[in-house]
Amino acid sequence: MKAIRRFTVRPVLPEPLRPLSDLARNLRWSWHAETRELFRAVDPAARTTAECDPVRLLGSVSAGRLAELAADERFLRRLAEASEDLRDYLDGPRWYQEQLGRGAELPASVAYFSPEFGVTAALPQYSGGLGILAGDHLKAASDLGVPLVAVGLLYRHGYFRQSLTRDGWQQEHYPVLDPDELPLTPLREADGSPARVVLALPGGRSLHAHIRQARVGRVPLLMLDSAVEENAPGEREVTDRLYGGGGEHRLLQEMLLGIGGVRAVRTYCRLTGHPAPEVFHTNEGHAGFLGLERIRELADTGLDFDAAVEFVRAGTVFTTHTPVPAGIDRFDRELVARHFGDDGELPGVAAENVLRLGMETYPGGQPELFNMAVMGLRLAQRANGVSTLHGRVGREMFAGLWPGFDADEVPITSVTNGVHAPTWVAPEILRLGGCHDTAPASRHDTAPASREGVPGRRGGAAGIPDRELWDLRSELRAQLVAEVRERLRASWLDRGAERAELGWIDGVLDPDVLTIGFARRVPSYKRLTLMLRDRDRLRELLLHPTRPVQIVVAGKAHPADDGGKRLVRELVRFSDDPRVRHRIVFLPDYGMALARKLYPGCDVWLNNPLRPLEACGTSGMKAALNGCLNLSVLDGWWDEWYEPDFGWAIPTADGPAADEDRRDDLEAGALYELIEDRIAPRFYDRDGEGLPARWIGMVRRTLRDLGPRLLAGRMVAEYVERLYAPAALAQRTMDRDAARRLAAWKARVRAAWPEVAVDHVSAGPDVAAAGSAELGATLGLRARIALGALRPDDVEVQAVAGPVDAADGISDARVFPLKPAGGQDLDGHWCYEGPLPLDRTGPYGCTVRVLPAHPLLATAAELGLVALPTEAAGDGAGLLLR
Repeated sequence: MKAIRRFTVRPVLPEPLRPLSDLARNLRWSWHAETRELFRAVDPAARTTAECDPVRLLGSVSAGRLAELAADERFLRRLAEASEDLRDYLDGPRWYQEQLGRGAELPASVAYFSPEFGVTAALPQYSGGLGILAGDHLKAASDLGVPLVAVGLLYRHGYFRQSLTRDGWQQEHYPVLDPDELPLTPLREADGSPARVVLALPGGRSLHAHIRQARVGRVPLLMLDSAVEENAPGEREVTDRLYGGGGEHRLLQEMLLGIGGVRAVRTYCRLTGHPAPEVFHTNEGHAGFLGLERIRELADTGLDFDAAVEFVRAGTVFTTHTPVPAGIDRFDRELVARHFGDDGELPGVAAENVLRLGMETYPGGQPELFNMAVMGLRLAQRANGVSTLHGRVGREMFAGLWPGFDADEVPITSVTNGVHAPTWVAPEILRLGGCHDTAPASRHDTAPASREGVPGRRGGAAGIPDRELWDLRSELRAQLVAEVRERLRASWLDRGAERAELGWIDGVLDPDVLTIGFARRVPSYKRLTLMLRDRDRLRELLLHPTRPVQIVVAGKAHPADDGGKRLVRELVRFSDDPRVRHRIVFLPDYGMALARKLYPGCDVWLNNPLRPLEACGTSGMKAALNGCLNLSVLDGWWDEWYEPDFGWAIPTADGPAADEDRRDDLEAGALYELIEDRIAPRFYDRDGEGLPARWIGMVRRTLRDLGPRLLAGRMVAEYVERLYAPAALAQRTMDRDAARRLAAWKARVRAAWPEVAVDHVSAGPDVAAAGSAELGATLGLRARIALGALRPDDVEVQAVAGPVDAADGISDARVFPLKPAGGQDLDGHWCYEGPLPLDRTGPYGCTVRVLPAHPLLATAAELGLVALPTEAAGDGAGLLLR
């Protein structure tokens, strides 16, 4: 019989054990080894459950066992110590508070929005790198004491669970998640009723969502749940599954995340006294509607739309994670218009104003589409990519929003991702650290970045004898082999095999063989099957008589991506071949629990995306923190921090003449050669004591020198110092009157800009005649500028100079300000002058440009306006030196 109603029966803990509930419901246990060990002691027989979910563990332990623990003085002492440690962690000053004590101007609070959060497998609300990064961001913010409030959605089915059919085809399963069985607490009003947010929908409908809270150390994570009785059946399904559906369903999810998320933050601050956020950070464009809700709040106070936009922009940070337009949510303009205005949400904000924030009204765009990333950029004064290379790709991808500027001047910076070491590093590796710094490292510093302890230069791997380090790596590899065999057997049973035919699994992988790991989502650009390009050659590598290789692969294709599923099946079928199945395995249902086993046990981490389509690639970071060497295309973070001591770079064939098949053939060939000629020989090259000394040296340098750069503490500190603090200062400066003045100034500048022109530029008669100048000389530039209705205070006039190519394009440009020299002439023009030092030899050129200037602009490119001279404005060779 099937139950007609489901509910959860909660355990009643004896009074001495009550602190267990607080420890279980604060997700700090997911990265705090001592707390996890305490829960393992609650029921040693349920070790797996204790590692993955203490809330579920406490719900299953018997009353008799609880009574036994309540009388166990040793256990109670451990419980008291763990509880006191958590209180100290939550209440004591940390790095952020130390910075405030030193006089740093930092935001009182930051709101962080993301569509997914990968905090722990016990809260399965993530699909891949974006969510894992968001989870690590929260943990590192907690470790550093950053006053963050996080906002997401609670998906009742989470992301899908993956299994395989007998022939290797991916199957999706969506288990129902009961919030009462998750480490969540309902946020309640003072009268005990559930706190909720409500959105208006077309046709007089409403979308209700309750607010549930997870505690990620010091950081509250607010999750909006639409599966509530107040909703009609269709609205209940809005938060059904992560990245499920499309069109209106996805739009409603993103409206709830952005608009409902701001309302949830306001409710949380009202009920708890938490400081109101001064900075709003949107992690990808999915939460971009948060800016519209803040505009509505300001409209209710009488601020007009354009002024409200300026106010909102000042305190908003936008992070883009995708280097490909296909990764951005775009909606039909009519669908968006239908959900805003008087018959939908934000009745005080005109639908046409909403639309102009997200429409692709730039060369190459599609004006009928509403682009969430475009809205995110237009509503944020500060934006960043997630690696240096990705920042450059992002500037090129979104350059249309800033016409007239070179891509390298587009105002998108970069903060390279980091990963949370206590979450991802094996305890055995962490114990090598011997270093618990209280300050975060800079992006190139070699100091650790967390009080929680990570491997670092001072101590750590540097002083570990070769034998001890190698034995540890071998132990971790053996643990992975055991884990793979267990998971592979479960997978084959799920595929319909009988236990009697699975004896071969006991010989799968070898604890002494070079082990390569490859695990990630399976879009085509990540090239899951590049390793299969030459199958005979791969078999030779796997079965080499003296230097064999073994490969562990995992990954999920999106449920709607049949192309990705075909790649999975292709890999699975190859790994099913009896000739090689002991050397290559595919493990289904890749998630946090599996990942934490993979990274420490692999010797080499493989990443072979199409360059430059990997925004960052944090899986390789997690592997490196465990002493695993990277083998990767120079993309994402590896392009930034690759050194021969840390692994190997796969050469790319991404030139304009390379077609897709030839490119993959060349790069696969380079991959095979690296493994055969350099990686395997180094791994198996043993000294008189049986140790691979050169390999161990690379492991040591990876842990010591590379590891500290990869930490989430470094990343979050960069966000604080480079983005959050400036945004908070800008928000404090941008009161309502300042917002009105700035909006009016921008409108005046835009209206007058067609009359702004560079009418003439000269570099002096001697240069004009000779067409050359000596190194070390200084040119005296003069420019005649038409400003129309504008004044010199409204603009900045610059000389831009640098080496020139054959087409006279300036590269490696430097900017020199020019200053007004006197008033207007009889024709109404202004004369600007300034020195141009010549400190480089070879073909050299310069130009002059006019940009809007205002003290409240974050960058001169903010308005996307620039006036450049025509060819007739220069005095010929005087501006081009050869």
